[in-house]
Amino acid sequence: MADGWCTDTGESVYRSRDAVKNLRIRVRIQRVTSTAALSQHLHQQVLSQQERGVIELDTFSSQTRAASTTDEEELVVGWQEKFFSQYEVDLYQTESNCQTPLERQYHTDIIAMERSKRRQNQRIFSYTDFDRFSKWEEQAQSLLIPAQSTPTFLAERMANVRHRRQERRPVESNVPKSRLITWEPSEEFIKNSHIINTPVQTMYIMGDLGPSGKLGLKENEYVLCTIKADGNGVITIKPDFNNNRGAYRLETQGEKREVWRLYLENASSDIHAEEKEREQRMYRDLYTRHKDYLNSLVGQDFEMPPPGILRLIVNGEIVSAQGYEYDNLYVNFFLDLPNNWSSVPFHSLSGVTQTCRTRSVEKEDVAFFSYPFSFETFFHKEDESDGSLPQWPVLYFKVLSLDFWQRYRTEGYGFLVIPSTPGHHQVTCHTWRPLQSGTVAELRRFFIGGAPELEDISYVRVPGTFKGERLSRLGFRTQTTGSVTFTVNCIQHARAFIDASTLKKRRQTVLDQLGGHSQQGSVHNVLEAFQRARKRMQEARETLPRDLINTSAQLNSESSA
Repeated sequence: MADGWCTDTGESVYRSRDAVKNLRIRVRIQRVTSTAALSQHLHQQVLSQQERGVIELDTFSSQTRAASTTDEEELVVGWQEKFFSQYEVDLYQTESNCQTPLERQYHTDIIAMERSKRRQNQRIFSYTDFDRFSKWEEQAQSLLIPAQSTPTFLAERMANVRHRRQERRPVESNVPKSRLITWEPSEEFIKNSHIINTPVQTMYIMGDLGPSGKLGLKENEYVLCTIKADGNGVITIKPDFNNNRGAYRLETQGEKREVWRLYLENASSDIHAEEKEREQRMYRDLYTRHKDYLNSLVGQDFEMPPPGILRLIVNGEIVSAQGYEYDNLYVNFFLDLPNNWSSVPFHSLSGVTQTCRTRSVEKEDVAFFSYPFSFETFFHKEDESDGSLPQWPVLYFKVLSLDFWQRYRTEGYGFLVIPSTPGHHQVTCHTWRPLQSGTVAELRRFFIGGAPELEDISYVRVPGTFKGERLSRLGFRTQTTGSVTFTVNCIQHARAFIDASTLKKRRQTVLDQLGGHSQQGSVHNVLEAFQRARKRMQEARETLPRDLINTSAQLNSESSA
C-alpha cells in the first residue's frame, strides 16, 4: 500500500459450498481529480465568500450537486445480474438493432426500465456470461493489469474454453479402439491437447469513466472486477475485496488522465441458522451415503495371507543426504532378502533416486530427495523345529555424485536393516567409502572421476553368502563420509496375529469367570477356617485348667505316699 492506495491487484480464490447465485458484491467508485477536486475547491471558496456577503450559493450548489452525483456511485451487483450501460441503453432501445433472442430480451427490459424510471446505475454496469465480451477486450480495457501485446497460443485456446456453460451436457462420442496412446506426439497435437477443459462462468463488473456529459462511449468502458466460478464451488475474484485496506487506484487513458478510487466489498447475506443446520444435515447424509457406497465397493472380506506366512509391507522414503564432499547426489539402492523370504513376482526390489543439488542448512550441505519406495515381502519358515530367530531384509544403498562433465564418484556405502517392529521409524545411516592409498588416487578422483568400488555391495555388512566364523577386513582402508536419513513405515500382517489375539481374549474371559468363582470360594473357605480355629481355641482354654488340676493332684498324692 503506497500513499493510501492498495497496490495488490492480484486475484483471490475462494471456495464456497453455498450456491454462487447468493454472491453479492458492493462496488463503489469515486473520482479524485478534475471535476471532483474543482467542485470541492469551488464549494469551499463559495462558503468563504458567502460569509463575507459577496455571492449567493444558488449557482454553485447546483453545479456541485450535479458533479457529486456523477463523480461517485455505489451499486450492489449479484451473480450474473445484468445492469445496462448507457451504450447498451442507446443501442437496444431501437428494436431494429436487436438480432438475437438475448438482444430482444434486453430491448424489452430497457423499455420497461425507461417507462418505470427506476434505473439504479449510471456509470457501473455488468457483462454476464451470455454477453459478447471477450478476454482480449478485458485485457485491453483493464486498468489494474497492463495489456499483453501478443497473447500465447494456450491463452487463445483457453479463451474459447472459458465461456462454456455449466448446464451443457457432454456430447457422447465414440472412443477409438486403436492408438489410445500417442507415443510420438507432434507439436500440433501437443498444442491441441494441452487444454484444461473445465466449464467456467465469467462475469465482469464494468465502469463508464468518461466525462460527466459524455457517457455511453465504448472507449471509456473499463473492467472494475472479474468474477469466475466453476461447478466445484471455486470462485475467483480479481481484484480481491478491499478488506479494510486502501482503495484501488484507477487511471483512465487518453488526453485527460483522471484518477478514480475503487472499493469492493462482499455484500452477501449471512446464512440463517436453520438453513445452515439443514445444509449440514444434508452434507452429513451425503457423506454417509458415499461412505456406505465405498464400503460396498470394498466389501467386508479382509485379504488375509495364507496360514504360516508373515506379510511385511514397507513404505519408506529417502529423505535427505548430508555431509558429502561433492554436489549433485543420487542414491542407488536394493533390498536383499535372506533365506525363507520372498517377494511379489515382477516386483522390483531396487531403485535409483533423482539427482539432487545440495543447499546449506546450519553449516551443512544437505540434499533433500524425498524419494518414496515400497516393498512387499513374505516370510515362510519351512523348518518349524528350528528355534532360531529369523533374519530381516536389509536395504543396501550407495551414494554417488555426478558433475557437469558427467563424471561420477562413489561418495559412500551403507545399509539399513528393516525394523522388526511395525510402525513409523526414522533412521539415519552413516556411510563410508573405500580409500586407496597415495596421492595419485585422490588426483584421479578429482580430475577424472571414479573411485574404488565394491564388487559386492553386501560387503558393507556381513554378506549373506559368508559361511565362516570370522570375517576379516584386515588391510581394507576406508574413509567415513556423510549420512542418509530414511523414513520407514512397516506393516506386519499374519493370520497368527488374529488367532493369537482371539485366543488371548478368550483366555482373559475364561480366567475372569474362573477368577470370580474361585474368589468367592476362597473367601468362604477362609471364613470357615477362622470359625474352626476359634472353636478349637475356646475348647483348649476350657480343657487346659482341668488337666493342670488333675496332674497337680496326682503329684501331691504320690509325694505323700
